Amino acid sequence: GSYQQWKEDNVAPQVVFEILSPGNTQREMNKKLLFYEHHGVEEYYIYDPDKNDFSGLLRKDQTLEVIEDIDNWISPRLGIRFQLAQPELLIYHPNGESFSSYTEEKEKAEQERQRAEQERQRAEQERQRAEQEHQRAEKLAAKLKELGVDLEEEI
Repeated sequence: GSYQQWKEDNVAPQVVFEILSPGNTQREMNKKLLFYEHHGVEEYYIYDPDKNDFSGLLRKDQTLEVIEDIDNWISPRLGIRFQLAQPELLIYHPNGESFSSYTEEKEKAEQERQRAEQERQRAEQERQRAEQEHQRAEKLAAKLKELGVDLEEEI
């Protein structure tokens, strides 16, 4: 979700991560840069997962300036390290442990979607099996009734 500054005592975010999607336009990104620059953002990182393109800007005085050597850059505010790699950007916690990658998170989401779909199918099969059992029981009850057996009588 988006940062809602009015819910944060009107404090601007100190670090912003922008993950691009095909719908982002250059005009929109320029507006965001000006907005973040105006509101005092200290670090601004932009990642395009489709192109594996990563860039960053760091506040110097009143402006955000491009970080020239972004490979193995350590965020001054967060202490996390960014490593340019193929096929995607790698990010490390301050203790050196890696964050899950974009691909790993995407795969986890897909596995969870598949698991949920399998569970839905299993529940549907169980519903159908119960319906078939119910129909079978009704047919047997009808046959017994034809034979003169009253299922309502106590045996």
